[in-house]
Amino acid sequence: MSRIIHCAKLKKKAPGLDAPPYPGEKGKWIYENISRKVWTQWTQHQTRLINEKHLNLLDPPTRKYLSEQMDNFFAGSDYDMAEGYVPEKND
Repeated sequence: MSRIIHCAKLKKKAPGLDAPPYPGEKGKWIYENISRKVWTQWTQHQTRLINEKHLNLLDPPTRKYLSEQMDNFFAGSDYDMAEGYVPEKND
């Protein structure tokens, strides 16, 4: 049975992650406040950013940029989109 959390982005109860996805306080916060669905959405978005912007994950400024984008994504603030990406329509 899934653990249920109150998701900070969805603003409702939803299944949570099975384990913290990051070390430290940030990982603990994500584990306690971000649903599995939103985490999956973020990882897909992060992959698009990495691919479209040709980001190097070994570069500390890139990791800082992705962390900031993740915070914005979870908070519902403006976050960068991959150029040329058009979301699929759910018809």
